[in-house]
Amino acid sequence: MKLRRSARAAFLTVLLSAGLLTAPTQVHAAGPSDADLAYRWAPVHHQDTSAAYPTADYLARVDYDEDWNTLNNWENLDANAGRLTGTAYYSVVETATHWYLTYAFYHPRDWKDYPLNLFSHENDMEGVLEIVSKDGSTYGTLQAAVTLSHDNYYAYVPAGSAFTGNRESVDGTLLTQTHDGAEHPTVFQEARGHGVNNWSGGGFPGGDGIVYRPSRTTGTVPAGGNDRAASYQLIDIFAPGGLWERRDAKPPYASWGTFAGDNGKDNAAHAPWAWDDTNDGGDLQAGSIAGDPAYLTAQYFTNTGPLSLSYTRNPYQP
Repeated sequence: MKLRRSARAAFLTVLLSAGLLTAPTQVHAAGPSDADLAYRWAPVHHQDTSAAYPTADYLARVDYDEDWNTLNNWENLDANAGRLTGTAYYSVVETATHWYLTYAFYHPRDWKDYPLNLFSHENDMEGVLEIVSKDGSTYGTLQAAVTLSHDNYYAYVPAGSAFTGNRESVDGTLLTQTHDGAEHPTVFQEARGHGVNNWSGGGFPGGDGIVYRPSRTTGTVPAGGNDRAASYQLIDIFAPGGLWERRDAKPPYASWGTFAGDNGKDNAAHAPWAWDDTNDGGDLQAGSIAGDPAYLTAQYFTNTGPLSLSYTRNPYQP
């Protein structure tokens, strides 16, 4: 028996009222894209610079010199200073309760005033993990951050977060700064060695430094070592032809997650999936800050509220 559209609608209404038919589940709007999520929580980046050699402290792409041969990035720095466009690489890992956002900052050189062959090295990449709870809002709430500084992790929480120290103590407060109408976390990266920590809100050591803010489009090459209005672009680690897709290529890598470099100490810089805190012990494997951040969070913090250890999406894991 065929019913007219109006009669069919009335018939369905009767069945629904009688409990004989279940209404279709409401379709919820999709969550934010990885790019939007990464931009929303991208840190305002305070980069200290050395007055003696500020360009070595500029943020850059790994392929800033238009090739993926990381064995020539040290040599090409001076000739390609105009290509040192502000850049931050990011990845998004997800559970039912949290988003985990990793931001990685690359420099062609890690350099010291000490003997070159002992401490300096070609390529450098350090950064920060941000832990964002899914609280029903579009972009969630930032609860904590863990930074990498010279093979050590440091834990920070923003004001209002309930997170407290667990396996390690909380090392300080994660300050925020308004950018593009929203509060963004702030981080600090030292000159020469480029370790990442929280931003204290004070000045730069020595007075010179660059403030990079995230851009939805492109980054800028700083006007000099004291540029307070620079910007950086965001590049997905999992983008086609990018850092992760090339993970087995030599170069840019010498071994798993280790950049190939032959100036100073050989092969000394690491991609996020090989970052490590050498004091953490065997149960926190190298790369867990990016590849298994839920477990790292459970180890580093307590009073977290609901915290799933199962990933709904984790490209780092097979």
